[in-house]
Amino acid sequence: MTEAAPESERPEPLRPGPDHEDENEFGVSPELVNAVRDDLDDGRIGEVEAVVSDLHAADLADLVEQIGPEHRGALIDILRPQFDGEIFAYLSQSLREMVLDQLEPREIAAAVAELESDDAIDLIEDLDADQQREILENLPPETRALVEEGLTFPEYSAGRLMSRDLVSVPQFWTVGKTLDYLRTETDNLPEDFYDIFIVDPMHKVVGAIPLSRIMRQKRSVKVGDILTEDIRTITATTDQEEVAFLFRQYGLVSAPVVDGNGRLLGVITVDDVVDVIDEEAEDDLLKLSGVPDTDIYRAVLDTTRSRFTWLFINLLTAILASSVIALFEATIEQIVALAVLMPIVASMGGNAGTQTLTVTVRALAMRELSNTNAVRVVAKEALVGTINGTLFAVIIGLVAGFWFQDHLLGIVIASAMIINLFIAGLCGTLIPLGLARLKIDPAVASAVFLTTVTDVVGFFAFLGLAALILM
Repeated sequence: MTEAAPESERPEPLRPGPDHEDENEFGVSPELVNAVRDDLDDGRIGEVEAVVSDLHAADLADLVEQIGPEHRGALIDILRPQFDGEIFAYLSQSLREMVLDQLEPREIAAAVAELESDDAIDLIEDLDADQQREILENLPPETRALVEEGLTFPEYSAGRLMSRDLVSVPQFWTVGKTLDYLRTETDNLPEDFYDIFIVDPMHKVVGAIPLSRIMRQKRSVKVGDILTEDIRTITATTDQEEVAFLFRQYGLVSAPVVDGNGRLLGVITVDDVVDVIDEEAEDDLLKLSGVPDTDIYRAVLDTTRSRFTWLFINLLTAILASSVIALFEATIEQIVALAVLMPIVASMGGNAGTQTLTVTVRALAMRELSNTNAVRVVAKEALVGTINGTLFAVIIGLVAGFWFQDHLLGIVIASAMIINLFIAGLCGTLIPLGLARLKIDPAVASAVFLTTVTDVVGFFAFLGLAALILM
């Protein structure tokens, strides 16, 4: 039996470096994750501290996510003495809750105090009232006041999204005085900013000046003479989807947030909007699949429970489709080929409908589909469904005819294919449009309705035509 080498002679765990890193790779590498796991298993806490001290907050969040539940607690214990609150901004919601449960309220408050107000609000807004109160009680008075005020705005609104860290100057200042202010008041200015907002004596926004413009002006020029008056202000109660649309539509980098009287409250920057766009796209994708949230890090029972409801609804719709088949039980008994072919019609209708549904839901979210062009879009998708239905009808009609040596059977399935793909294209647009008109999120319920329609129509058309023509 070979004797194990002394610990001092064992090879060091593989760590990322110039010889191991892919220059095009971002984030934490699998080698780094495995090295940290090995260090934690062997109790080399100093090695882990050295590794995590050089990581960006986004990479630390990735490490926390990827290291696995058996090592996550130990890693958080190493990070907790000087926990970087920015890590929370990059963690998934479910893992964020796990980390918060492991930290003391004073530790969370210390991390929150280092965050910008919008990130601080985003962190604690989903906590229960008792946790919020404990954290707020441990915050510095100024930070606490900003966070409490931010929590009074509606959820998913510009007021929750905005940061209070901005630069605003009176319209009578000169460029020189503004530049001197920027250079001397560094402790009171945001770390990064793109526009300087110009306000009147009532603190209402009258314009904005990009940094690039003010840097090219002479010191004697008044800021009121070079400001951009046509700026897009956002009220604090505006929904974040509207904010994202505004930034995308006009190519904004930042925009001021105002109260009902037009007074400047805060600023929303493009990095915040990128997160909103990502969240909204993810939300629509998950809803189309019947999944309430990204549950990859949640416990098995929690994940099972969250998916059960939607699957139960699908079971009910499947029973409805099966009841249509039961109406033609005698026909199927006499012509066994029907049982072989009928899933093809329903499947093709479901897939064609899903294509149309995906395009329609996206168009609604992007404001590309409205009352002005709805009729044209519905007609187009119905026509596309009919054309595709005809093309596939020819293919499946020939296949079925040769397969079962029955040309009438080929005609039946071809006709059913045309009908179902036409209905798929029509309902794939009408269902989300109807739900949107009823103020129901089309991403939530469209898929289950569409699947039911294409299954029921597909089975009924195929079996009904078979009963009429073949019997």
